[in-house]
Amino acid sequence: MGDATGTRHLVLLHGMGATGEVWLPWAPLLERRWPGPWLAPDLAGHGWSPPLPGYSFAGLAQRVADGLDAARLGPRDRLVLLGHSLGGVVALTLAARRRGLPVDAVVGLGIKAVWSPTELLRTQELAARPVTWFATRDEAARRYLRVAGLSGLFAPDHPVVEAGVRRVDGRWRLAMDPAAFAVGEPRLPALLADTDVPVLLTRGERDPMVTDAQLKELGVPVATLPGLGHNAHVEDPASVLALLDPYL
Repeated sequence: MGDATGTRHLVLLHGMGATGEVWLPWAPLLERRWPGPWLAPDLAGHGWSPPLPGYSFAGLAQRVADGLDAARLGPRDRLVLLGHSLGGVVALTLAARRRGLPVDAVVGLGIKAVWSPTELLRTQELAARPVTWFATRDEAARRYLRVAGLSGLFAPDHPVVEAGVRRVDGRWRLAMDPAAFAVGEPRLPALLADTDVPVLLTRGERDPMVTDAQLKELGVPVATLPGLGHNAHVEDPASVLALLDPYL
């Protein structure tokens, strides 16, 4: 895109427990198909991003927005936000009209739309747990993959895993701040009402965390990706990237 219209930046936002490195397999596809810059930050309390004193979707979004400010967007540059699960909620929060960010569109993948009291209690219990320590990197890597929902999709020694674990004084832990589990339940109807940009909600056909019916109740376009699960962006990057074709 030329200077008259600015450049579209693609922002890829990972899910709970993962890191920005989960988008690494997208790099060759993006080099071929996305015409502008792209970035995949670590959400606060994940990977190399420092923790927050308390977790909220607004706080997570503000950390991303601060990074966008540091990226020095041009006056006519625009943003396309693609977020998975937690990252999808953060993307919707960033697109709120009151934030004034130059967002062109949001694609939310695998956002859990309905939460039971038992599920919410479980997240609070996880947030209150102390850090678990492991004797070896392999043990920590396997736990990281389970927490991020990536078991069976990446091997423990895959480069994607590196940002998800830390070695401290000869022991290993997950990089994630456990307190991030306490971010709470997203208020999706309110988030959608608070944005004027096009929103597409999508899910893998086999995603057990959200149904088509739950998404369709939210009143925005919904796309189902055949044969894919919750981590559709890892299982089939090309199919998820194709959802961005209107913004190329």
